[in-house]
Amino acid sequence: MSPLAQAAIFLTAAVATVPLFRKLKLGAVLGYLAAGVIIGPWVLKLVTDVESILHFAELGVVLLLFIVGLELQPSRLWILRKSVFGLGGVQVVVTGFVLGLAGMAIGLSWSSALVMGLGLAMSSTAFVLQALAERNQLTSRYGRSSFAILLFQDLSVIPLLALIPLLAIDTGTEAHGNPWVSAVVAVAVIALVIAGGRLLLRPVFQAIAQSHIQEIFTAAALLVVIGVSLLMAGVGLSMSLGAFLAGVLLADSEFRHELEANIEPFKGLLLGLFFISVGMSVDLGLIASKPLVVIGAVIGLMATKAGILFVIGKLSGHSTESARNLAAALSQGGEFAFVLFGVAAGHRIMDQSLMDLLVVVVTLSMAATPVALALNDALSRWLAKPKTDETFDTIDEDNSQVIIAGFGRVGQIVARVLVLKKIPFTALDASPEQVETVRRFGSKVYFGDASRLDLLTAAKTDQAKLFVLAIDDVESSIRTAEMVTRHFPDVKIYARARNRFHAHRLMDLGVELIERETFLSSLDLAEQVLKALGVTGWEAQETVARFKLHDEKTLIRQHAVYHDESQLIQTSKQAAQELQGLLESDTQEASTELLGDRPVFSPSDVR
Repeated sequence: MSPLAQAAIFLTAAVATVPLFRKLKLGAVLGYLAAGVIIGPWVLKLVTDVESILHFAELGVVLLLFIVGLELQPSRLWILRKSVFGLGGVQVVVTGFVLGLAGMAIGLSWSSALVMGLGLAMSSTAFVLQALAERNQLTSRYGRSSFAILLFQDLSVIPLLALIPLLAIDTGTEAHGNPWVSAVVAVAVIALVIAGGRLLLRPVFQAIAQSHIQEIFTAAALLVVIGVSLLMAGVGLSMSLGAFLAGVLLADSEFRHELEANIEPFKGLLLGLFFISVGMSVDLGLIASKPLVVIGAVIGLMATKAGILFVIGKLSGHSTESARNLAAALSQGGEFAFVLFGVAAGHRIMDQSLMDLLVVVVTLSMAATPVALALNDALSRWLAKPKTDETFDTIDEDNSQVIIAGFGRVGQIVARVLVLKKIPFTALDASPEQVETVRRFGSKVYFGDASRLDLLTAAKTDQAKLFVLAIDDVESSIRTAEMVTRHFPDVKIYARARNRFHAHRLMDLGVELIERETFLSSLDLAEQVLKALGVTGWEAQETVARFKLHDEKTLIRQHAVYHDESQLIQTSKQAAQELQGLLESDTQEASTELLGDRPVFSPSDVR
């Protein structure tokens, strides 16, 4: 089959399965895996040369690590050293030790068990980073810890690959070359890449950028990634590590964003191909012949790693939910296990049959990762439901003038200002994890659903002067506003709205003072943008002030028609035309109206 025909098969499989799996909320990664199983040698047999495809598709993982390196400046990497070498080191050592003991318990030699344990301790960088990106969790605490652990695992591949020949010597098997020489060469190559990259990469890209030929710049970026990766592979190191180092070396350069934009399309396609090739490599024959062994090994691997990761997360200060998320995200095996097991089998430390079984176990554990994350999400939702015996905390506040419902970004800012003025308040939040986190920082907040009348009564809402509605979830916010306006009509509500629709629904309930959460900050940013573009300070301020006043009037006017989409669109267009006309009207009158007695200068006065 020609390469073009194979490419058509891969693209067809991806286009057919990935959108379907995303629609079913199973994730794109699982869709790629299913596509690989379907077109692979065990089902439709459309593509049978799995090994060569897998080797080519590993370039997707290489490009992924390059982009990760671009996002990680050396200064930030130094800041993360405790997480990388602390969390990552403990995870690899403890998991490798426990799984190694399990291997010895089933009769493996100590060297084979050691390689098995350390290989299975690895998690899938490609799977985890892709899944966290899809879920917008890369910047969460468990997302950052996951990245730190994955980074240490990638770094640890170097000494592990150097360790395998030493184990071969110790066990009396034939080793290829002197491992000590190999280790010295590897360290020298890493030093050469770092030194050469700092001295050469930026000048080279500056020279290429001056040519103003976009495709040459893209070609140069790919050349750097592939060249460094091949150099690392030539001395027995991980290609992904080379790509990561190249990315880190360019992270502080002025070309970082352009490099990322140029590499991203290649990374996405090749990473998808990697997942498809992993699905193709699943040995369904082995699964059919030993189903209980395979399934038991997969469950045992994921349960063991999840348990260790949960304990590590808790001991490092994660909340229970965050530690559980960490455990679910990293419980699978990783692609570097394929490399380690292959080298071990080549040095006859590991039997070929054992390697085949472990490859299937790792692959299935990777395929099970989206399922594990979905089950963890369901568990989090179930645990977040109020329990009948503990619907909310006991509230001991007696003289609060303000009730704050929702103690996230907005609620905490309001609370900090009230603390400065020594104004007593009662803060409520429906997330037990948020309450636990905030309390660790010294803030006093009570757990409970503010839309419940019994909680509002216990918080003595009837004695409060103001009710600050800062709940992020729109439906929860509306339910709470309904409860307060119905049972505590004398308490004035100051509400936060996520958007115009949320504001209109609050207006339906009679809430008068509503602040859209990003509106004022967006206006401030717009004013600074105008100034940066050469607009005078007074003119930028006047333009933004007029926009603010007109938008607030439009918001009130559209309240009557916000349920009718056609009317809403029509009034929005009319409002835009009105605003344009106002801005083009007499500047002196507009300035006097908005700024009162403040002196206003026209452009001619400035000149």
